[in-house]
Amino acid sequence: MGLVLEWIKNNGGTEAMERLNKQKSSMIYDIISNSNGFYSCPVEPDCRSRMNVTFRVGSSAGDEALEKKFLEGAAKLGMLSLKGHRSVGGMRASLYNAVTVEDSQALASYMAQFLKDHQQ
Repeated sequence: MGLVLEWIKNNGGTEAMERLNKQKSSMIYDIISNSNGFYSCPVEPDCRSRMNVTFRVGSSAGDEALEKKFLEGAAKLGMLSLKGHRSVGGMRASLYNAVTVEDSQALASYMAQFLKDHQQ
């Protein structure tokens, strides 16, 4: 824990972490919000996490075939562990402090391209 706290301090402190976490999660939530329902987040906007962004692909209930394609494409790009909890399904992007802005941008870019390629 001491190493983590030292890392946070050396990287701008809690204010910097908050700013970065807002920036990272906003990239993903913006794609979801502007997808015309292709991506759907089951959590109300005022209750959404900056650390774990959950969403479905294809519709609010999710489309299993599209979600499988999404995960396969993400894995090819080195984006792993996006599959949501087995009882809830969907996707879960964990954006903890060690995840960079560039990592989040890569996911947002992939989501935008996947939307373009698969939206009906």
